[in-house]
Amino acid sequence: MNATLLRSAFYIAAICGIYLAAAMFVPAMADLYYANGDWQVFAICGFMVGGTSLVTAVAMRGNPPPFSRRLGFFLVNLLWMTFALVGSIPIFLAREDLTFAQALFESVSAITTTGSTVLTGLDESAPGLLLWRSLLQWMGGIGIVALGLFILPFLRIGGMAFFKMESSDTSDKPFARMASFTRAFLAIYVGITIACAVSYDLAGMSHFDAVNHALTTVATGGFSTHDSSFGYFDNPTLLLISSFFMTLCSLPFSILILFVVRGRLDTLRDPQIILFLSYLAIAAFLLALYISLDGQMDFVNALVQSLFNVSSILSTTGFASTDYTAWGAFAVVMVFFLTFMGGCSGSTAGGIKAYRFLILYNMLSTGMKKLIYPNAVYSIRYGRLSVDSETQRAVSMFFTAYILLWAFGSLAMAAFGYDLITATSAVLTALSNVGPGLGNIIGPSGNFSSFADPELYLLSVMMLLGRLEILTVAVILMPMYWRG
Repeated sequence: MNATLLRSAFYIAAICGIYLAAAMFVPAMADLYYANGDWQVFAICGFMVGGTSLVTAVAMRGNPPPFSRRLGFFLVNLLWMTFALVGSIPIFLAREDLTFAQALFESVSAITTTGSTVLTGLDESAPGLLLWRSLLQWMGGIGIVALGLFILPFLRIGGMAFFKMESSDTSDKPFARMASFTRAFLAIYVGITIACAVSYDLAGMSHFDAVNHALTTVATGGFSTHDSSFGYFDNPTLLLISSFFMTLCSLPFSILILFVVRGRLDTLRDPQIILFLSYLAIAAFLLALYISLDGQMDFVNALVQSLFNVSSILSTTGFASTDYTAWGAFAVVMVFFLTFMGGCSGSTAGGIKAYRFLILYNMLSTGMKKLIYPNAVYSIRYGRLSVDSETQRAVSMFFTAYILLWAFGSLAMAAFGYDLITATSAVLTALSNVGPGLGNIIGPSGNFSSFADPELYLLSVMMLLGRLEILTVAVILMPMYWRG
């Protein structure tokens, strides 16, 4: 890694720091409007971060080198660390009396759109702090989609955007039409956020709640302004609205761009969209049927509740309308497996993602055929497209790394003294960026406030690894990366 690449990466990180500093004045104004003294914290942090970032940007400014994989790997990690550290500063200095580990955990959970929280008493929390958490998730969602659309396909780590971006050289030159796609994406992202906020407001939320929940719904983040999340509102209409927007934002934004901008109806036949919507519908129906047959509620109410909570888990949003672990063993086991799955590539959702399951299934199917006809030639398909060996290798590496990290993290949590369900689900929800885990401590009716600092640092790393597709982080830890 040469000095020019490092300087360029830090220059870009400093520019992002300036944007974050500017964003801090939004919660400052919210606190000032509601006469809360925390406005001074956000204002001081805004000036402090902005000044430091500006000095750094001036010092690091220079002719940028050509974008390369080496720069891409380093830049992605540096930007997410910058967002996490800068985002934690006002949380740490606010009046919640948090340790730095707790503030960092909250910030990482926000920018990775995980939604796990160490805060309690959200109903009485300062409005500026609540809005800052929501803004971090919303901005994190923008970064996540940009990562999936432009960076990961170029780095050959993940993302299916290059299968859909109409020009044959898009996968090799991801920034060739970045400006047009970025404008379209931002317009759609902001438009969906406004539509969601207006829908929440019309359905009965206060203006403040509607804005906050819209920001975290579109980002599939799941931070709420109330401890009981959507259970606070007790409104089936809100559950249906939220289910729609969570599902919409779990779809690939590259597909939404082509559909909205160019009217490409055929893009909606993307195999991962069909798979994602299929297992969402099946899981919601089966869970509703189980709840109604168990006599807990009638089928219609059960379907509304199951659709909302299944959508929340599969989209990795993490909202909850009730403690769904109280529905019975079938619900708990289903939630456990849904936590692995996630949404589509190029969306704000986390998890393993639908396209990887499709490719893994086709690899397994082809492997079985080769056992019968060893000399036959079979190609791995993604719909009508052939999947090259590099993509197959990336999918296999990600899946293997995901399972190994989950096992390692679970053992580490067990060493800290947690039971099997808490240990395994805490690491799983962090890697998949879902939010709530299972069990009495971190289930949908609990939070992570009782975790000590070492556990929070571990889970913060897991959230970052999961959001950056694991291999993006693993690459820069290799000595080979830093040589040459």
